Amino acid sequence: MLMTARSTLRPATDSAVVVRAPGRLHLGFLDPSATLGRRFGSLGLVIDDFDTVLALRRDARNHGEALHDGAAAQEALARATAHVATLQRAFGLDAPLHLQLLQLPPAHAGFGSGTQLALAVGRAFASLHGLSLATPEIARLLGRGLRSGVGIAGFDQGGLLLDGGTGDDGVPAPLLARLELPSAWRVLLVLDPQRQGLSGADERSAIATLPAFAQASAAAVCHEVLMRVLPGAASDDFTLFAQGVSAVQRLVGAHFAPAQGGQLYASPAVARLCEWIARHHVAATGQSSWGPTGFAILPSAAEADAVLAAARAAGMVEAALQLRTVGARAHGASIEVRPPLR
Repeated sequence: MLMTARSTLRPATDSAVVVRAPGRLHLGFLDPSATLGRRFGSLGLVIDDFDTVLALRRDARNHGEALHDGAAAQEALARATAHVATLQRAFGLDAPLHLQLLQLPPAHAGFGSGTQLALAVGRAFASLHGLSLATPEIARLLGRGLRSGVGIAGFDQGGLLLDGGTGDDGVPAPLLARLELPSAWRVLLVLDPQRQGLSGADERSAIATLPAFAQASAAAVCHEVLMRVLPGAASDDFTLFAQGVSAVQRLVGAHFAPAQGGQLYASPAVARLCEWIARHHVAATGQSSWGPTGFAILPSAAEADAVLAAARAAGMVEAALQLRTVGARAHGASIEVRPPLR
């Protein structure tokens, strides 16, 4: 069955459509066991780095290329070209296209790279053909957003996001709240490139084998989010925000720990640093999604620098770790029409 969409936009003709989609951190689920009917519910933060950037244009034949070497880039290219083919079939638009992957974040590291790649492909395809497609519809067509809605909302808007979980109708989770973090706050990211988080069949299997998330725990997470995390962000009360995020991470992390060898973090090196920061500083600490990336949200760039310097002096930063300080991103993906990239 062919899909239809209103063509309210002018097609990009021979130009290349370039989409830059931001990375995000997944800060925790509200109720992964659906104790009241709706499942998951997510808290997430869009960050000003770890973007997915791609270009799509018409060409004489369907083909794609990744401007980076390695198995991860080729895996992403295979997924992206499959997304293009899915959209071509769905809309009966089979004109050949050339896809270029210009920039990719680390895969399976907690940045939502799979969802951002799919949405970027979908948005580029829609723009190239003048289709008016809402981002949730792109996600549905490409099989994304089955658990969390923050990647979809983050693609459109950026910010600190809270979604209401999924029901039985297959519709992506609705966005309940969106706030912008105070501009001074910073996120210290702790990456372990030697490890990857769970994904695909391994992720589904892990979720299926976990014990039920107690309703009391779900209530506690919701209490922290509604009375600490969101008010802290809205009122520039960093301590309140940090207490709330860290509490959510402990509650949700304990639930998912059996799938991570009984630990709150997928990487021991990341755990060592983040737990040291939590003991010695006021910070919102935890792991994004299945990791292995950890984070410490801090009230300023100066504080982030000071915390990192103290951690290095204390011998808490192992050589394999990669550290980066970024800001929160208050807007979503960008779309640009350029002359064809040759």
